[in-house]
Amino acid sequence: MHCATQVVARRRTIHTDTIHEKFHTRDYLELMGVPDLTPATSPFDPGYDPVTLEAHLEQSAHLISILKISMACWIVANEASTRRKVNTAKRLGVPTVTGGGPFEIAAREGLLPSYLDLCADIGVTRIESGQGFADSNLNPREVVKMAASRGLEVQFELGKKHDGPFTEESLSEWAEQGHRWLEAGAVQLVVEARESAKGVGLFDHDGNLIKSFADCFVAAFGFETVLFEAPNKASQFALLDHFGRDVHLCNVRIEELLRVEIYRRGLHADSYSKPKLRPVRTMPLAA
Repeated sequence: MHCATQVVARRRTIHTDTIHEKFHTRDYLELMGVPDLTPATSPFDPGYDPVTLEAHLEQSAHLISILKISMACWIVANEASTRRKVNTAKRLGVPTVTGGGPFEIAAREGLLPSYLDLCADIGVTRIESGQGFADSNLNPREVVKMAASRGLEVQFELGKKHDGPFTEESLSEWAEQGHRWLEAGAVQLVVEARESAKGVGLFDHDGNLIKSFADCFVAAFGFETVLFEAPNKASQFALLDHFGRDVHLCNVRIEELLRVEIYRRGLHADSYSKPKLRPVRTMPLAA
């Protein structure tokens, strides 16, 4: 090997070893004052192939509170691929939840026991229930009991997909509904926003967050219990700007998870200057 090439190779080796042994990304984040946060984002897999999802999970499992397995896509995909996704998440310590759409259809068609059997056999942690588009006579205690008997948790979705933004009246009704499901044993509540976050739930027809309504849900249930669907950049940033880093977001596409998390930590160009999100350094620089 040429002498100059040997020197370059040796320098690269030393530099790599130094980084590996002495300084890590977590050390830098601590130096910056970025807090070590409990995962507060529930991303969803929109139907990716197992290899793509596995790569995202390997990269970001430590940032995920619970992974939503697509909508109904997992039911029509190759079953081996669906099981592989769920098993990978389990291996990496990430719980999984199915979307509310297939639950609503199963309930409406009288197939809820069979649907729950399928979810349990696939190996998911939780199912999402709701009445967003297919009305059915759901008894919260019966649904939670049926799920629990199969080893499944339940979360309930608040809001209708086609009724537009919340009103004062509908907000109160959905809050009451949420309390009934929690009393029955549901573990979390999800506030509907569809895929557009515009003209639905907490978002007006221009896509603006109705902050007073969002505040009502947090006041009623707390950040640990209520999750806000935030399917696009505008909704994600609006909720983080308003509530700060403690807000629990869901239905974030998994390829957007890292962007949401740097925004949450004040490491994004648009969040660095915001007091609720900007890192606060507590460690002085070394002399």
